[in-house]
Amino acid sequence: MNIAEKLEIETTSLEAVLSSLGEKVVAFGLKLLAAVTVLVVGLWLTKRLMASIRRGMERRKLEASLSSFLLSFLNILFKVFVVVICLTTVGVQMTSIVAVLGAASLAVGMALSGTLQNFAGGIVILLFKPFKVGDTIETATGKSGVVKKIMIFTTELHTFDNQVIFLPNGALANGEITNLSHGGARRSDLNLSIAYGDNVDVARKLILGILKKDARVLQDPEPSVVVSRLGDSGVELTVRYWSLYEDSYSSSVDLIEQIYEMLPKKKINFPFPQVDVHVVK
Repeated sequence: MNIAEKLEIETTSLEAVLSSLGEKVVAFGLKLLAAVTVLVVGLWLTKRLMASIRRGMERRKLEASLSSFLLSFLNILFKVFVVVICLTTVGVQMTSIVAVLGAASLAVGMALSGTLQNFAGGIVILLFKPFKVGDTIETATGKSGVVKKIMIFTTELHTFDNQVIFLPNGALANGEITNLSHGGARRSDLNLSIAYGDNVDVARKLILGILKKDARVLQDPEPSVVVSRLGDSGVELTVRYWSLYEDSYSSSVDLIEQIYEMLPKKKINFPFPQVDVHVVK
């Protein structure tokens, strides 16, 4: 075989390689374009589907805590599904995707054990319902406020001074939770003192009269005023009454002010710290 024939064969082989490479590039480009189209359309459909599911939950009046959790979970699930379809469109084999997802799940599970614990905590909160959206709670860490959302990994809490706190569901599910919204009526205790020598029975009748006139104070169980302690400077009284939780704070501050204004008018005095000094010559 002479040199010309060799050059002709090599040229033909190079043209075949370039032609095959060009075809593969075009084919991959078309697949990539299709995958991008699937991604855009899939995300758009996911958004529309989530809006439709949200409206359906609102029509069925599904509990707010359950609906927020399900919406968050379904949103992530649909987006993962769209990404898998994109990968298969490009040409990645499903078995390879499953193997990668399995290995990734194991690695992520070990690295994000706390996050998985929060996911499990969210499930526990939804199943056993220690609180729901709209409840006022106090956590073991001292955080208190109104529950606004229960999501997959966290719970959104709005404090009374309008701060937004995101609490991990794992810690909430495993920690102590005080649900201030449960139980209906709540007992409030007001502590005050009257001077030694003043009539305790008169003070009791005046205070009970104030409590009876306030519509927020429940009369069953009946309010009571008891002598709780003989203090250094005066007789200490404890006023106990029951009210709805939402009225407990407002009623307590109003009643304290009314008692402060009423008792001195009836010659019942509030003592102040004092010390008697006896000088011995």
